[in-house]
Amino acid sequence: MKLDIDKEKTKEMTEKIQKFIEDEFDESIGELRAGIVLDFFIKELGPPIYNQAIQDAQVFIQDKLIDLESTLYFEE
Repeated sequence: MKLDIDKEKTKEMTEKIQKFIEDEFDESIGELRAGIVLDFFIKELGPPIYNQAIQDAQVFIQDKLIDLESTLYFEE
C-alpha cells in the first residue's frame, strides 16, 4: 500500500522535520534531506501506526456494538 500525501502537506511536514533537527540537534538540513527522512518514516513507521489505529478502531466499534445491543433489546 502506498501512502500518497499532497504536496502542501509534504512541504509542511518537511519544514517541521527541518525545525525539529534545528531545535534538537542545533544542525540544519536542507529540504532534500528532510524529504528523505520523511519518506523513511512514512515507509517504516506508517504501516505499524496505521495497523494499530485500525485495531484500536475495531475494538472501539465492537465495544459500541455490544453496548448498542444491550440498549436496544429488552428481556422477555
